[in-house]
Amino acid sequence: MRQYDLAPLYRNTVGFDRLFSMLDQLVSVDAAPSYPPYNIERTGDNAYRISIAVAGFTDRDLTIEVKENTLSVRGDRKPSEERKADVLHQGIAARSFDRRFQLADGVQVTGAALENGLLHLDLVREIPEAKKPKLIPISSNGARTIEAKQAA
Repeated sequence: MRQYDLAPLYRNTVGFDRLFSMLDQLVSVDAAPSYPPYNIERTGDNAYRISIAVAGFTDRDLTIEVKENTLSVRGDRKPSEERKADVLHQGIAARSFDRRFQLADGVQVTGAALENGLLHLDLVREIPEAKKPKLIPISSNGARTIEAKQAA
């Protein structure tokens, strides 16, 4: 795999360090965890759902945290009396995990549900009023708008 040196970009730009850190993470695919498996779905124009396969985990074994545009889902199975039985074959993974997702600006986690061995996380992108598209009226016959007259 090729290694890219992003150091020149760090030296010549200001304020893009988060973008370059994300590029560094994408390039280093070797370190990307593969457990537990997950799906990311678009459920609406600005709505998404992340489904993570967490068979064998209960809601008490899972921790969901959002901090600085990073969604972190941790699973840590706690020992219990019923789990101390002699296991003849263990095909269901029960190891601890820490799965992280980078969230875009304005993406909020709105809910989480554990159902049939899948942890569903619902997300929505809330677009601030200042970033929503605005209609600009067009004047005709050379008439200028009020804002243009005040600026002149």
